[in-house]
Amino acid sequence: MKPELIGKQIPVLDKGFVELQDMMGDDLAIVNAARTSFLGESKGGDKDKKLLFYLMEHHHDGPFEFVQFRFRIKAPIMIWWQFVRHRTMSYNLQSGRYVEYDENEFYIPETWRLQAKSNKQGSDGVLVDAVELTALLEEHYNKSYALYEQALAQGVAREQARLFLPAFAAYHTGCVSVDARNLLHFLKLRTAPDAQWEIRQVALAIQEIVKEGLPWTFEAYQKFHLGVSQP
Repeated sequence: MKPELIGKQIPVLDKGFVELQDMMGDDLAIVNAARTSFLGESKGGDKDKKLLFYLMEHHHDGPFEFVQFRFRIKAPIMIWWQFVRHRTMSYNLQSGRYVEYDENEFYIPETWRLQAKSNKQGSDGVLVDAVELTALLEEHYNKSYALYEQALAQGVAREQARLFLPAFAAYHTGCVSVDARNLLHFLKLRTAPDAQWEIRQVALAIQEIVKEGLPWTFEAYQKFHLGVSQP
């Protein structure tokens, strides 16, 4: 594990980020976990890397569970809805019952994508003239937040006052804990071209951290799962 990685924060979207809070283990931890089956341990760089590549190529995935990541992520709730589909991860998110939302904590897209004609859940192309639509969205956020504040001012509980807020657009900060095996599966799905653009930006930021923290593992993952070889 590289201590200098802890606390690394990568901005995503307009107001979000991905931050590595903690990491347990490294490439060698995966190798040593595999060699435990034979009561062995590290045999040196080349042999260790060769074993790790063998594990990845032949889907001996168990040893990759011996590396653990914990991230702090700030993203719109529509992204968190996609995160929780990955039930091998552990989550703890901020709660609107305990803390009040800030006025500018809503996602505003840089572009408006058009609905794909051949894919019910995907997009294709962008809306050329979207200035008015963006202005309407900002106006909607302002009105919603004003109603939220009005409800709070009248003594309404936070858990109900938040009903006035745009649910899918509100940013939430949360912690995510996951082992390397399941994190690589997440990355394969969520960095794919057909993944929603917003979660792909979050996944690419996570991938940057994984690449730095587990260089052998990431190289093997690219080669055997994505078909990408290092130059």
